[in-house]
Amino acid sequence: MSFLSRIFGEKRNRDRLRPLYASLVAEARHPAWYREGQVPDTLDGRFDMVAAILALILLRLEHDGDEARDDSVLLTELFVDDMDGSVRQMGIGDLMVGKHVGRMVSALGGRLAAFRDAGGGAFDEPVVRNIFHESPPSDEAVRFVSARLGDFRDGLAAMPADRLLAGELRVP
Repeated sequence: MSFLSRIFGEKRNRDRLRPLYASLVAEARHPAWYREGQVPDTLDGRFDMVAAILALILLRLEHDGDEARDDSVLLTELFVDDMDGSVRQMGIGDLMVGKHVGRMVSALGGRLAAFRDAGGGAFDEPVVRNIFHESPPSDEAVRFVSARLGDFRDGLAAMPADRLLAGELRVP
């Protein structure tokens, strides 16, 4: 195995997680987040939801310990590839792509920490801070997004790893 493939993972290893990545993006784009949850249907709002769903999946994989570590890394690499492509499509020049993607990865890390700190409890505070950026449209919206993310987390916890890795995200 070459040095770069050890660091970045072989393409075919990442490819096997594409169904999971596609499913998490589909969940993040579910209309309920934007209608009932009042998440802004903007580029930033959609990013916030992708990062939130990915963070919950990464935390679920974290519970599987060392055996899921490579899958977490590869899934994160798919996220980085997707964000890199999105930033380039927006017309950001090559010299600034890394900076933008770095901020996005940092935002993902912030969500991981916030959701980890919430443990099995409610997500109201992380939702206000990380999805509505301290300006929620209503208390009902916060409760809806928090409850739906909590249900998603609970569904992931009950899901066998093989189903999760196959992209079967049929959770509430």
